[in-house]
Amino acid sequence: MATRETFRTVQSATGECLTVEEIRPAELMKDQKTAILTDVGRLLSRYNEFVHVACPACGTDRASPKFQKNGIAYVECAACTSLYVNPRPNPELLNWFYRKSRNYAYWNKVVFPASEAARRDKIFVPRLNRILEICAKYVVRSDALLDIGAGFGTFCVEAQNRRAFQRVVAVEPTRSLAETCRKRGLEVIESPIECVSVDHANGFDVVTSFEVIEHLFDPADFVAHTARLLRPGGILVLTCPNGKGFDVETLGVLSETIDHEHLNYFNPESLTAMLERQGLEVLEAFTPGRLDADLVRARALAGDFDLSAQPFLKRVLIDEWEELGQIFQDFIVQNGLSSNMWLVARNADSAQKFAKV
Repeated sequence: MATRETFRTVQSATGECLTVEEIRPAELMKDQKTAILTDVGRLLSRYNEFVHVACPACGTDRASPKFQKNGIAYVECAACTSLYVNPRPNPELLNWFYRKSRNYAYWNKVVFPASEAARRDKIFVPRLNRILEICAKYVVRSDALLDIGAGFGTFCVEAQNRRAFQRVVAVEPTRSLAETCRKRGLEVIESPIECVSVDHANGFDVVTSFEVIEHLFDPADFVAHTARLLRPGGILVLTCPNGKGFDVETLGVLSETIDHEHLNYFNPESLTAMLERQGLEVLEAFTPGRLDADLVRARALAGDFDLSAQPFLKRVLIDEWEELGQIFQDFIVQNGLSSNMWLVARNADSAQKFAKV
């Protein structure tokens, strides 16, 4: 098992300030709410097909109810404290849902194009920089990169334009997003990763998956298939919500992270243990999020979240925001408390041979 020291934290890759408004413009998000409600209705229309599952992190079938949102039940594992949806849509139902998702179509046509400049400069450029730093640290080759869940393709385009890797491949099973990636000149695999077969000789040095694993019916199966795509010495980089992060723990059902699309809310310890059971060694885990305090503050300012009984948070997030807001967010990051989580792993046998001393 990984030691507690594995769960280190790092500062943001850029000193620039990132706000919710830049990546989710309020004016555009009004129509997005309609798309979300339409999607929720579609999903709940087939609620009788939802199935009971054990914990997606540790396999324990003992959980206590946490809360409900949009007619969907969230429970907490008694063993590893992961939060997850149970019962949940089965794989066939999920495929049907995402193929016709109004929300995904709206982001592809409206939100992503409108916010891409800010997303590129303040999310994807720093993200690629961090990937390259990780590759240098663990002496990983830069021949081939596979990005699972490429979405609008901004990360892959940045990696391709900067020639950070000789080959960049985008995996995007949602048809409209896959077509967008192709139009941007990317090599695209329009298929779930579980259906992709690549041997080590034609595998990848780096496999990335940003904000994907929380959507999946069977995350352990996803990790097992993904691990097979790694060349010897290659690394897997996962990002996902931290179910024990400040935004999620503070806001609960009010957190935008808690939604009908997110089925799994791991924490650094539970996700590390799950990857280790799939034969991977977690090299590091950290929570570099930059919006936790801003997200909670926005809810409070909108009148959705009452801070009157929490004078400390009211002081930090409202009364003395200009003086204390960034300091507080830095504290969240430095102590592994952000709701945005990164894990870096590779095959256990490779880790012993290639890890940097």
